[in-house]
Amino acid sequence: MKLLITVVQDDDAQKLITSLMKEGFGVTKLATTGGFLRAGNTTLLIGVDEEKLDAVTGIIEKVCKSRKQVATSPSPVAGASGMYVPYPIEVTVGGATIFIMDVEQFLKI
Repeated sequence: MKLLITVVQDDDAQKLITSLMKEGFGVTKLATTGGFLRAGNTTLLIGVDEEKLDAVTGIIEKVCKSRKQVATSPSPVAGASGMYVPYPIEVTVGGATIFIMDVEQFLKI
């Protein structure tokens, strides 16, 4: 058995959960926050038999697409110490980060 720890953008989370559950996969949802953009994201815990691993990762890849988004980043004001002015930068968001781990034992009590 495998455990997938899958981090996705909040915008993709509900559609992904619905798609996984429709195909019979159980999902546990955790609300998390990303470090770079300090924006909300969702971490999903998905337990799956090894022979179904490709099916799950295929669903994740289909639903969670990368896209461009404009975010603001602080920039120091010239000549002023400690003053920052936000300016827009384009960043890639979306997609998914998946950690796949072996599970020695799984109990549902």
